[in-house]
Amino acid sequence: MSAFRTHGRGHLNGPVVVIGAGLLGASIGLGLRGRGVPVFLSDPSPTNQAVAVDIGAGLPLGELGNETPELVVVAAPPDVTADVVAGALADYPDSVVVDIASVKAAILAELRSRGVDLARYVGTHPMAGREKSGPVAARGELFTSMPWVVCPAEETSAAATQAARALATDLGAVVSEFTAEEHDEAVALVSHLPQVMSSLTASRLQGTPLHALSLAGNGLRDTTRIAASDPTLWVQILGGNARKVVDILYGVREDLNRLIGTLEAPAAPGARLDLAQLISEGNAGQARIPGKHGGPPQAYSWLTVLVDDKPGQIALLLTEIGEIGVNVEDLRLDHSSGQNVGMVELSVLPNKHDHLIEALNDRGWRVLQ
Repeated sequence: MSAFRTHGRGHLNGPVVVIGAGLLGASIGLGLRGRGVPVFLSDPSPTNQAVAVDIGAGLPLGELGNETPELVVVAAPPDVTADVVAGALADYPDSVVVDIASVKAAILAELRSRGVDLARYVGTHPMAGREKSGPVAARGELFTSMPWVVCPAEETSAAATQAARALATDLGAVVSEFTAEEHDEAVALVSHLPQVMSSLTASRLQGTPLHALSLAGNGLRDTTRIAASDPTLWVQILGGNARKVVDILYGVREDLNRLIGTLEAPAAPGARLDLAQLISEGNAGQARIPGKHGGPPQAYSWLTVLVDDKPGQIALLLTEIGEIGVNVEDLRLDHSSGQNVGMVELSVLPNKHDHLIEALNDRGWRVLQ
């Protein structure tokens, strides 16, 4: 295997071949080309490839000529990733090959069973995406500040791992290194379970009268947002990580049975305590989710500001908060049912909460607590 060629602090020189010109593949191409790295694209769909080329994500693979790629990125669906990786390792015997599929252990096991050269292969997973799909939705900054997991196998060379890390770093991602098993176990909990629970919740809304859905607020919208995900992709993801997901769902089933049993006799001795404990356990779990910039969780204070539903109001509100000298830690938007106003929910540090309310009231904003 030829040496991995880097300059500076481990950046890619290229050329880079991207196999799969969908949302993620085209976004990788745009991001790398923005850094001046030459990219060549291949996709089974001529339309996808043409669109990706048109938006500037790379050149057609046929224009690579006889040059050896520094890196080959396989951006294929999970159910064909092992086949495409094996083909790329054979077609480019002097190149590092990485994939970006959202499951890792099954792909690694399949490649190992085929006896391919795992020294040049690295499984990776960028934890980024959009509700839209295809190259037309691609963005060069899609991976900026997002987690990117690198999963080298025992056989993977240090040079190949360095190449995979350089890819993520060049695209502005935050790199973590896991084993394939550790990765699949982690995403089963933090990604795959939320998708399942969101889809199951949203499925209960089928046939619900519209007058009932008109009562929905941010809680339902937040809970079901990812239920709009692509079913075909999630069939592959859940199938590829089924064992890890099932293990977690067993625990969820126990909790549901416990909740059902309690609610079937809500006035029984101990029932209210059990309900309180269940909600408190959720509080404790939610509090462990990393906070701003990946740091430890931090408690913020929330307030709601009513704004007229017309152009420029939110921008004006944020500008005035900046003039007051308070940093907004988080922001959510909602609409008041039946009224021509919006509700901007803001979180700030607790020691800034009262000061911000007073200052906004002085400036004529309507603040709810």
